Amino acid sequence: MQHTHVTHPAGTALVPLATRLETRGPVVLPALLLCDFGHLAREVERLQEAGAGGLHLDVMDGRFVPQLTYGLVVVEAVRRAASVPLEVHLMVEQPERTIADYARAGADILTVHVEGLADPRGTLEAIAALGPKAHLAVSPNTPIERVLPLLDHCDGVLVMSVEPGYGGQQFNPVALEKLAALTEIRTRRGGSFRLCVDGGISTETIGSVAAAGAEFIVAGSAVIRSRNYAHAITELEQLAREAA
Repeated sequence: MQHTHVTHPAGTALVPLATRLETRGPVVLPALLLCDFGHLAREVERLQEAGAGGLHLDVMDGRFVPQLTYGLVVVEAVRRAASVPLEVHLMVEQPERTIADYARAGADILTVHVEGLADPRGTLEAIAALGPKAHLAVSPNTPIERVLPLLDHCDGVLVMSVEPGYGGQQFNPVALEKLAALTEIRTRRGGSFRLCVDGGISTETIGSVAAAGAEFIVAGSAVIRSRNYAHAITELEQLAREAA
């Protein structure tokens, strides 16, 4: 997909994600949902110092999913504090109405759910025109066939291994089937979209998702609830590399 050149609010040019993330092999993206929001900038600094290649931000509106989290103000604050790429996962109704705002806020990847889009192709193309990478998320109960016609119009597919919007869920192995199917399709078609996974990632599950093809692996409690961010990220990424 073609992307326009954008700059972050601080004025620094956006470094292509192919350089920042994709050259690392399987990369863990810590999710900020469980971090200490009373010391947000320090949490971002700690995660970057620990080796996080990017950060994952869960935006939930309390309507598309039951939980209500945060929005533009927090994304803007993280962007000011972060020098690594940001993936903004929009679990909201009518995301096409807010993608321009989140692009301006500094998202490097904008992820939208196929289940919530009236015009999936148009929304993905609009995201690309704004500058961020356009990723398409698919929930556990949604057939993979929903995303197949859209693979040429997105930069990545985020396979959810838990139901979006609910915390504390166990990893759903249906994600492995979807990742493996998408890996096979990408190889057969010669596609370039990235494969991502989100939900229930731990030292016990990360090897299986990496073996199935996941490249961007979102980890919440496995990193944020650990005593040592650097140790957690290093261990997870090593397990992923060994399995990939």
